Amino acid sequence: MNSTDIVSYVALGDSFTEGMSDPYPDSGSVPNGRYRGWADRLAEHLAEHVGEVRYANLAVRGKLIGQIVADQVPRAVELSPDLITLCAGGNDILRPGSDPDAVAVAFAGAVEELSRTGARIVVFTGFDTNWQPVMRHLRGKIATYNMHLRAIADRYGCDVVDVWSMRVLDDPRAWSWDRLHLSAEGHRRMALRVCEVLGVPAEGGWNEPWPPAEARPWHAARQQDLHWAREFLVPWIGRRLTGRSSGDNVSAKRPSLEPLDLRRD
Repeated sequence: MNSTDIVSYVALGDSFTEGMSDPYPDSGSVPNGRYRGWADRLAEHLAEHVGEVRYANLAVRGKLIGQIVADQVPRAVELSPDLITLCAGGNDILRPGSDPDAVAVAFAGAVEELSRTGARIVVFTGFDTNWQPVMRHLRGKIATYNMHLRAIADRYGCDVVDVWSMRVLDDPRAWSWDRLHLSAEGHRRMALRVCEVLGVPAEGGWNEPWPPAEARPWHAARQQDLHWAREFLVPWIGRRLTGRSSGDNVSAKRPSLEPLDLRRD
């Protein structure tokens, strides 16, 4: 399928695909506002390329692979779009004791079901966490999962966005204050990377060098670390211990295929 044949697009996944930390200008204070994210940006690039695109985004923050398979995959099959993007399993891999082999089995089942629609399917490898001291120990699990994802993509003829190799994302400016979600600039670059994989013309380069960064005093960096631990890490651990999720009571922002209005969206 050529990029000019894509007139309907469904995005599946978790906070990465929902677009967290990339609010629209009219969103006000998050989390009650609207997130944009790379998937919305990709839909915009597609609409500029082919004229009109119908777009649905079923992704919800905090969702595990089993929840995505149970709730989002059947809906995507029902919608039967031309293009499907699927990024799932990251929240599972982050959890202590998780098994990347088992997560990959669930991911393969999702891709098998989605492939029956005949849609072009794009999947994403996991990020390289080597730049993040708190999550550096997860690199082995993520690398194992990535190898499974590549094998699954080969089996079902999926396109792969190799996020692991995107060294441009090693810069802290690609990330929001919580160090887990992309910043607005990170989402912009990710959308351009997906456009490159799909062969969709788009202005700008995802791999453009960052401008020189301002030097931070040591004490300012430490204060920022303490703020991050208090405002993000401690609440995140609390949700894990109590079985709660950031996605509880959150619904998909675009549950149906609707034309993308570039003037509004």
